[in-house]
Amino acid sequence: MKQFPTLLVLSLAWVHPGAARAADPTYWQDVRPILRKHCTVCHSERKLTELDVSAGLALDKPDLIRKGSKGGKQPVLVPGKPDESPIVSLLTTKDKKRAMPLDADPLPAADIAVIRKWVETGAAEGTKPKDDDALLAGPATSAKVRKLPVVFVTRTAALPKASPIAAPLTATLPVGPLPPVAAVAFSPDGKLLAVGSYGRVTVWDLATAKPAKILTNVLGAVNDLKFAPDGKTLAVSGGQPSARGDLRLFDTRDWKLIASLGGHLDTVSAVAWSPDSAKIASASFDKTVRLWDAKTHAVLHTFTGHSDFVYSVAFSPKGDWYATASKDRTGRIIDAATGKSLGTLSGAEQELLAVAVRPETGQVVTSGLETAVSWWDGKTAERSKKTGGPGVATHEIAFDAKGGVMVVAGGDGTLRSYDGATGNPLKAVQNGSAVFAAAVDSAGKRIAAGTADGFVKLWDASDARLLATFWSGADDDWFAFAEGFFSASPGAMKKADWKGDGKPLADVKLLTPLNDPERVAKACAGEKLPEPEFPKK
Repeated sequence: MKQFPTLLVLSLAWVHPGAARAADPTYWQDVRPILRKHCTVCHSERKLTELDVSAGLALDKPDLIRKGSKGGKQPVLVPGKPDESPIVSLLTTKDKKRAMPLDADPLPAADIAVIRKWVETGAAEGTKPKDDDALLAGPATSAKVRKLPVVFVTRTAALPKASPIAAPLTATLPVGPLPPVAAVAFSPDGKLLAVGSYGRVTVWDLATAKPAKILTNVLGAVNDLKFAPDGKTLAVSGGQPSARGDLRLFDTRDWKLIASLGGHLDTVSAVAWSPDSAKIASASFDKTVRLWDAKTHAVLHTFTGHSDFVYSVAFSPKGDWYATASKDRTGRIIDAATGKSLGTLSGAEQELLAVAVRPETGQVVTSGLETAVSWWDGKTAERSKKTGGPGVATHEIAFDAKGGVMVVAGGDGTLRSYDGATGNPLKAVQNGSAVFAAAVDSAGKRIAAGTADGFVKLWDASDARLLATFWSGADDDWFAFAEGFFSASPGAMKKADWKGDGKPLADVKLLTPLNDPERVAKACAGEKLPEPEFPKK
């Protein structure tokens, strides 16, 4: 009841935006561009239910600002009184735990002055631009937002010749354009595959070929993710470019957020766990690497020796040092206890994008825009050999748990595997578009590749056989394909336009023998599937 007078004043002030002088700032023309750049990545309407991200506050609509945070319980704006408005005071407070943007540089003084004057002069709404109408429309008009059709081509080579369905069998969904898959990681036991794309992490249960969990309470892009070696925690890194880095830890038992580790002043490009799961290293575009205590979430040290973006980081077999790859064309070997550089991996003529450390032996492997794969002695920082890499850029390098198999994700669309001991090339498979992420399961039997076209492909490491293809997206729809079979969410099945050899499918009931999650799951485990059987006429 004590808030009623404040809310009444607030409401009256917003009813008459025309009272503001022409020179006074307005929300749409002056304030919203500032909020969109610095604030709405967390405080947006679509994040309202994710309280650990937004605190229940959205800043992308005037009425939502008037409402305040936590369902209207905490007003953030008192028109005419900037010193009593948290939307202003939290931008200038000296309390780092409350200062906004959280764990980021303060807004420029000029931007803060605009917001302050906007509140001081009555918080006028102004005229909403026409190009914002579709973006800000409510549920009744959200269907007007155009989605591009995406064609999912199933692997129909296994269909018998007498099949009533002609090959190729395709499903078209209005879900595009698809965001690239930038991160993939197997759980230590090989039962789960975590996949990261913009604003979303899908954790696939490979035993059922279905998502076990979809996480959307992440900040902006997901650049990397890794399971702790003990399997208890999933670390997800990303953030807002040039504004705020984000590193989140999730409990793999219930997928609840354990902690959000802030402090990086730019997006967090990569994350690595120490072998004992006690420490986490995060590499960032802010040119630093931070070492964290995984239990207390305290920063143990910050390495500042690179002169440009740090793209990748990997721990040694004992966790006593870690290696980096940077845009400054060098890699570093850094003492985990002191944060001091032990050696420099130099000689590259172009950016280093990826680094990995071979388990047990401690060999360091790097690559990047100069696509040759370099092998280094982890103790001396001397290069021992070079092997061939992809035709364009190397985006990620990964080993299995024992270092028997190494894979390289190529910008030319190839996924290349190598003998981890000798460095000799083994297999190269084409994924259709640039491969941004790669992972090997702990047993060295399966390889996952995340691609620019929004798909994840699962390969057999020994014979380079495609086992399955995954996709998940908006409305929690998903597809999993394996040879002639598939599994899909009810929403995806309902939206899909099915065709055989380019012609509409006469009866979707013909798909029944192919809609077989159990067989897709068997394919994910590496089994070869039999031909589908259709009822005889």
